Amino acid sequence: MRTNIADFASFLAVARHQSFRAAADELGLSSSAVSHAIKQLEQRLKIRLFNRTTRSVSLTEAGRSLFERLQPAFKEFQTMLDEVNNFRDTPSGTLCINAARIATRHFLMPLLADFSRLYPDIRVEVTASDLLVDIVQQGYDAGIRLSAIVEKDMIATPIGPPLRPRVVATPEHFSRYGIPAHPEALVDHPCVVFRYPSGRPYLWEFSHDNQPLSVAVRGNIVVDDLDAELDAVLHGAGAGLLLHEQVADYLQQGRLVSVLEEWLPERAGFQLYYPNREYMSCGLRTFLDYIRSQ
Repeated sequence: MRTNIADFASFLAVARHQSFRAAADELGLSSSAVSHAIKQLEQRLKIRLFNRTTRSVSLTEAGRSLFERLQPAFKEFQTMLDEVNNFRDTPSGTLCINAARIATRHFLMPLLADFSRLYPDIRVEVTASDLLVDIVQQGYDAGIRLSAIVEKDMIATPIGPPLRPRVVATPEHFSRYGIPAHPEALVDHPCVVFRYPSGRPYLWEFSHDNQPLSVAVRGNIVVDDLDAELDAVLHGAGAGLLLHEQVADYLQQGRLVSVLEEWLPERAGFQLYYPNREYMSCGLRTFLDYIRSQ
């Protein structure tokens, strides 16, 4: 049985995404081409690697064992190829980042626009998602999350300024329901609240005279996207806790009003984090150098 590294590229992509369509998008192929490649690989190995239904794709026990052994080997192979880039005039390769959606829009994309112009041979693949994932297991070079939730065994570097949270609502909303004089008054105030895709609610965190206070705002509207929260707030659905970058223009226009600002000091912002490895991809190394230069 003769196989080569290319034979396993489709397998790894499907295993990571648990989807033929998502794997095809990553590889730049059609879903049928990826499915055909997997069938050929299974025939050569004489073992089934995936359980397939009309709605889902999952690894078999043999497939999971192969994935767990093969994924690190592929990363090491990519590292060896990246090291060859040291002899090129222009860095090349692929940089895969998993980032929180709000961080992608307001902090990552402005950086990538200029970075891509400077390094056109580096392909950047961004997955914008608020679902926390294991970036190593999922095959990402780096992730972007709030510093408070970055794992301690990761190396992290800031990718934006400190965050300035704001409790905001329309003037009409505060005229109807009153302006809360204390964060705890928000418990019974009509609010729009964010909930992580995992189902975990986001606590509204305040601080005054260095005394922290967390408020479990129930909210009459619950969303899993901060941009959707902003839309609901702008339509007068309730008060929301949002980032200054999201609401600055609306505050200036008078469409929103900010309250409880003395309870909302700046806090640590988003960080780009990556595994503590002896070697890293050329794309990640180049991007880190670019961030630090900014």
